Amino acid sequence: MLIIHYPEPSFRIKKQGDKDFVFDAIRKKWLLLTPEEWVRQNFIQYLVQVKKYPVALVALEKMILLGELKKRFDILVYDQQHRPWMMIECKSPSVSLDDTVLHQLLRYHISVPAGLLVITNGEYSYAWEKKEGQLQMINALPEWNSE
Repeated sequence: MLIIHYPEPSFRIKKQGDKDFVFDAIRKKWLLLTPEEWVRQNFIQYLVQVKKYPVALVALEKMILLGELKKRFDILVYDQQHRPWMMIECKSPSVSLDDTVLHQLLRYHISVPAGLLVITNGEYSYAWEKKEGQLQMINALPEWNSE
């Protein structure tokens, strides 16, 4: 399991009626602040502020095709050559990170192969590195290597 120390949140939040919205600085738009969005926004801040991943190499909720099905991944980090490097599936804190969640990420991985796979519900996070066709669980996400 990964130990994630999230940075102090500095989100822009607004209320419209009885709903809260958070400003997504990467997509430059206001989004309904659902429990899953809270997890996604905090994980992004962890990647950018703590691990120093470049914002320009982070993609959020992009459409992919799985056969004829249209799906959206949560977070994809590219390497310096703009190849998929790390794919992250975010869930609400109330969702258990079981095999169903991992299999969802693995299905996305078929369309967008990445060497690192992560699942998180904000409280718990698990990561795997693909080596020689096998997934090996890792205990920490790598720091960004700008070389």
